[in-house]
Amino acid sequence: MRTLFIYPEFPKTFWSYEKILELVNRKVLLPPLGLVTVAALLPQNWPMKLVDRNVREVSEAEWDWAELVVISGMIVQKADMAVQIARAKQRGLPVAVGGPFASSTPDAPEIELADFKVLDEGEITLPMFIEAIERGESGGRFSSNGEKPDVTSTPVPRFDLLELDAYDSMSVQFSRGCPFQCEFCDIIVLYGRKPRTKTPEQLVAELQALYDLGWRRSIFLVDDNFIGNKRNAKLLLPAIKQWQIERGYPFSFATEASVDLASDDEMMQMMGEARFDAVFLGIETPDEASLSVAGKHQNTRSSLEESVDRITSYGIRVMAGFIIGFDGEKTGAGDRIVRFVSRTGIPAAMMGMLQALPNTGLWHRLEKEGRLIQEKADAKGVNQTNLLNFVPTRPIRDIANEYVDAFCRLYEPNAYIDRVTHYYGKVGAPRWRAFYKPENSDKPALPEKNDIRALATVIWRQGFKRNTRFRFWRSLARIARRNPANLEQFVVTLAHNEHFQEYRAVVTREIEQQLACLPPEPPPATADRARELQPV
Repeated sequence: MRTLFIYPEFPKTFWSYEKILELVNRKVLLPPLGLVTVAALLPQNWPMKLVDRNVREVSEAEWDWAELVVISGMIVQKADMAVQIARAKQRGLPVAVGGPFASSTPDAPEIELADFKVLDEGEITLPMFIEAIERGESGGRFSSNGEKPDVTSTPVPRFDLLELDAYDSMSVQFSRGCPFQCEFCDIIVLYGRKPRTKTPEQLVAELQALYDLGWRRSIFLVDDNFIGNKRNAKLLLPAIKQWQIERGYPFSFATEASVDLASDDEMMQMMGEARFDAVFLGIETPDEASLSVAGKHQNTRSSLEESVDRITSYGIRVMAGFIIGFDGEKTGAGDRIVRFVSRTGIPAAMMGMLQALPNTGLWHRLEKEGRLIQEKADAKGVNQTNLLNFVPTRPIRDIANEYVDAFCRLYEPNAYIDRVTHYYGKVGAPRWRAFYKPENSDKPALPEKNDIRALATVIWRQGFKRNTRFRFWRSLARIARRNPANLEQFVVTLAHNEHFQEYRAVVTREIEQQLACLPPEPPPATADRARELQPV
């Protein structure tokens, strides 16, 4: 069965990083790990090809070659998913869809033309799909009905199907699931609250597969909470460290984790020594009342600022997500986020307005209260240019205007340089350096030509062309003097604002367009009504 995998196009997002990727001659930040995992779970005698639409178009030759089309994606990709399904059906090809969007909303109109809906986790539902294909069936829906697979049997993903040069980072996965109960999060809906992990041997085999294919750049562990199962994470990290030492530390790692990482010095030490140089934290808001409303109680147990500083001290750069629009939120939430980010110095502070995702606790509560604006099948997903999809407890225009103002202030070029300089003044020295030896050489590896060209471009734009020039050179000198071990990463982080300078305008324009289309807003809810809308 000649199988063509298609990964739909993303809209512009916080993480699309087009301007940065242009500097290093790459197309996309991360590859479609789900599809290459599906490819490994299908019969290996099936010829396979993969096209990431974020990299390039599907060619006519590839359409003509295919006997089966497999498409997977997230909610924000649903528009292009519908287009690709329609193109396949126009050619008379059977289509199978799966992934987070299909699994959360299997009756969505965007995927109604698909012949097969392979829902939930593929380790369970793909064998059902394969059996249906072998029986000659022309369609079907396959669900695990709540059962979660043991991922210790998941094979190494088919990384060889990817156009590796197109990606800036590579993806692997160690665990699925998260032990917490954040009301707005769909991860616990899709993958459960009991984190399931692969074995250290499995994960190391995936790293080796990438290494054998010639990969030598960063790896993102896409776990939604890498430390959800702390015991197993601590079994994995020494295996990664030893593998890295034996090969001269060819990879750097980043991942996502809960804020309680800051309370585990052993975990942070082990991550630093394995060359984890970045972690994404779901901080959401500095407002403790909003965290409690959202069920994110783990973020209220210690000082968020101190947690950021503790993780930073281990040489692990903190990225963080922030949300505006929680129930009961007081005026000025956007400003409070800006002040928190400025104090901590977090360079990559992702902001968005709260979204009720299908089947989450938030979705069901708002549905019961009659506050949802969209039907489940119309959910837009999380993106920085989407308005809230429910009626909030304060005027939506106030929330949206606060959000746009905060986002633009965070990435104003001079403010960004100041924040990054403040942050890198306290980043700890890389702990993996104590074990580092360049692979097969006594000399340090030379930087790639693309990286040298990118560095020169950033220096020209920020250090000469723009009004940031004096601030740029003063900050560069400060970090070179106070934290030379992190000077390279400091400049790389400054380069990220090449994307955000443009993206600020995208956020502003698209939010203003949506606000202009809204009907006149009714009078704000009274204090009594706002209290009624609070969760019990």
